[in-house]
Amino acid sequence: MSLLREAEKFIGNQKTYKALNAFISKTKDDVGLLSRVREAHNRAEAGQSWSPLDGKIIAIKDNICTTALPTTCASRMLKDYTSPYDATVIKKLEAAGALIVGKTGMDEFGMGSHSMNSFFDDVKNPRGNGQASAGGSSGGSAVAVATEQCIAAIGTDTGGSVRLPAAYTGVVGFKPSYGMVSRCGIVAYANSLDTVGILATKCDIIKSVFDAINGYDKRDPTSISNETRSRITDLSAARNKGHRLRIGVPIEYNVQELSSSIRNAWVNTLRQLDTQGHCIRKVSLSTTRNALSAYYVLAPAEASSNLAKYDGVRYGTREDEDDTSGGVLFAGTRGKNFGEEVKRRILLGTYSLSAEAIDNYFLQAQAVRRCVQDDFNSVFALANPLQDRRPHNEGALEGVDVLICPTTPSEPPSRKEVKSQSTLQAYMNDVFTVPASLAGLPALTVPVALKQDGVDNSTIGTTGIQLIAQYGDDQLLFDLAKVIEELGLGRNNRS
Repeated sequence: MSLLREAEKFIGNQKTYKALNAFISKTKDDVGLLSRVREAHNRAEAGQSWSPLDGKIIAIKDNICTTALPTTCASRMLKDYTSPYDATVIKKLEAAGALIVGKTGMDEFGMGSHSMNSFFDDVKNPRGNGQASAGGSSGGSAVAVATEQCIAAIGTDTGGSVRLPAAYTGVVGFKPSYGMVSRCGIVAYANSLDTVGILATKCDIIKSVFDAINGYDKRDPTSISNETRSRITDLSAARNKGHRLRIGVPIEYNVQELSSSIRNAWVNTLRQLDTQGHCIRKVSLSTTRNALSAYYVLAPAEASSNLAKYDGVRYGTREDEDDTSGGVLFAGTRGKNFGEEVKRRILLGTYSLSAEAIDNYFLQAQAVRRCVQDDFNSVFALANPLQDRRPHNEGALEGVDVLICPTTPSEPPSRKEVKSQSTLQAYMNDVFTVPASLAGLPALTVPVALKQDGVDNSTIGTTGIQLIAQYGDDQLLFDLAKVIEELGLGRNNRS
């Protein structure tokens, strides 16, 4: 399909699926957009394309700063805010010729798992007759890709916010190794966890986007230096690329709450890879059971600090009649302009950082996080390039190359069910995605058919199977995802 016809299809689908609320804001100049696509088409015809993304339509999560469109973070606090500068990822995408079509719906400030904690309308999953949860917090990006409103979308992943909606909507979702993609211009939720992620229908598309945005950025203090990137490349190159993969199966991920249909999809994926000659091994990640608790101490703690600046004075919408009772100038502004989930996490984070609680909560959670990282390092054959030590064992031959596990414990709930869930039930959606986030590891979810005894077992059609690799070994995930795609384990079903 030509670039022009592809763009026209995307623009048409944006109108067709408008009721799904994938976008919070969108470019209003479709004619100008198509004109730029035509220019890219002419460059391609002349053999002068800027990159594989030249003329491609891409959507951006609404917590990534853009000068051409507002950046609201799905919050009343920032409903009128437009950034004075573009995020680094935006600059890199535009330099590659990509065309930004709009800003996608999300949970407010990235806090949520269903894209329903928003000042704007809920994002709706095209599956399940539009009644199923789209996942979150990058639900709008996932829905935009699933309904072919763009070729790819950018999201952010703090504890699974790209992978969860990708699994719920049947697309591919990728969280790179922490620090590989610049966070400059990303509205922070939890600095030590936030990672720019990518969603698309195929892993090849994700790889093209990743190649465009990957790289060191001096404006991001957490960006991995070029020297470290070279060391990562050398370590990966030293591995025998032709050998069969040693695939680890974490026994702790086979939890009681895991639905039978997803467990069957997991087993079927492993069985198919085994027939391809890859070696399947059980591994233990004993700290996994504590990872979710640690995450919901650490992430709110960082959020409470990051969101302190939204007071209506420095940032944010200010209430005309602010409550100054108790000498707090901005109490009314924050109380009225933050949603309930954001206020809940601010309170959780503020308490865990208080003098009376920091030792029992925040510092303990940091210790758990280190144990989670050590667990992963102990099972991978490849050494972690950011550490000088290998915990537990030195045996590269005993380790595995990649881990495979479910992305979610269950199929997407209905939005009605989500509204009746307790806070704890909502947080449990992240149980399989949080560990890789705490360790900063690359993770990719690929859609796999939900079948039982060879028969379609679900109205949803697919679930997400998650691939996790050692830090910096992002390319291995693309290679394995390609194998799974070629095996035909997933299928395109957007009913």
